[in-house]
Amino acid sequence: MQGFNKYYQKPWQKRLAILKENGFLDEKEIAQLENQTVDPILGDTMIENFVTQYQLPEGLAMNYVINGKEYVVPMVTEEPSVVAAASNGARLVKLGGGFQAKSLSRLMIGQIAIENVTAMDQLVETINQRQDELLVIANHAHPSIVKRGGGARWIRTRILADDMLSLDMAVDVQEAMGANMLNTMLEAVADEIRSTLHQDILMSILSNYATECLVSAHVEIPVMVLAKEKVDGATVAAKIAQASRFAHLDPYRAATNNKGIMNGVDSVVVASGNDWRAIEAGAHAYAARDGQYRGLSQWHVDDDKLIGDLTMPMPVGSVGGSIKIVPLVKINHHLMKIESAVQLAQIIVAVGLGQNLAALYALVTDGIQRGHMRLQLKSLAASVGATKDEIPMLVNALEKQHARDSHTAKVLLKKIREGKE
Repeated sequence: MQGFNKYYQKPWQKRLAILKENGFLDEKEIAQLENQTVDPILGDTMIENFVTQYQLPEGLAMNYVINGKEYVVPMVTEEPSVVAAASNGARLVKLGGGFQAKSLSRLMIGQIAIENVTAMDQLVETINQRQDELLVIANHAHPSIVKRGGGARWIRTRILADDMLSLDMAVDVQEAMGANMLNTMLEAVADEIRSTLHQDILMSILSNYATECLVSAHVEIPVMVLAKEKVDGATVAAKIAQASRFAHLDPYRAATNNKGIMNGVDSVVVASGNDWRAIEAGAHAYAARDGQYRGLSQWHVDDDKLIGDLTMPMPVGSVGGSIKIVPLVKINHHLMKIESAVQLAQIIVAVGLGQNLAALYALVTDGIQRGHMRLQLKSLAASVGATKDEIPMLVNALEKQHARDSHTAKVLLKKIREGKE
């Protein structure tokens, strides 16, 4: 292959030309990339070997009343019905007074892995005795966070094997997510352990299992507002509570329950310019914290109210990373009127709980497919070439035939165009 050496150093147009010259893309595909709205300077700032912006739809979730304040919440997702479901879940919660959300703690944890330990008890004792000194070393490595009121807070040791020790350090990272900050502080402490305690350091790295950065959301909904068609609200509430129990008993159900929660969580995390992969990793680890993977949310009925709770790690930032350089992220923060990382985290967890409520409500009443599949049919109609005006007609025709496949869609679209459908 010609031209790929130091690809990242080449101008954007040249990178596209190299793809054409080597047969990876044809002229039409190159033209499509060239005609997209892109910002090569921003792209090169964010990642390596930039060629284009990969766009996902962004919608707004409505009805979110959190701690007495109503929000419009931007959500970035490619999945039909997610935004609608999030808004509907929030509508039900709003009838009960809205979400109550709080930050239980906000510290990030990093690890120094010490390997080839020969005198474990002695090493643990020495580290415990030198905790204050090691915290000072950590804070000297990043004095600016200390000036802003943050910094290293505590150190602990965990014996992982006869020859391996994890030194965990918790840091108040203030408004940032704090990965780079934490890694810098860890490396300073690791250097001290290596040089003065003569230990082998395997690695120093933050953990995305952010058990000291927990946020909770709580709702209380009158069961009467849950009534649907011929099903009374008390029955719906009882079924939602049973569905929650199902997710706590069975990991197969728990995985899907939690995926639904993350539909909402990830969408807002992406829109806010934060790392959705880190949030996913921490959430699923937290779901298995007692040794079995379980549903993250809990629902139960108390007298005439359906009570819902969701607690999960939420190490997001309101500054740093892509937040300060991506224009749309700045707009999204303005949309949500974000004033702090804690506030953002509370919004995200509330959306996760609202999304979960909507999914469970649909599952125990109509089933999940009614609204979801209609939106899927719109995507199917567009994929077979239906125009904006043809899509509603084709969706109706597919629903009449209870069809969900592209072959039938193409046949029906042809009939519509011939005036036979």
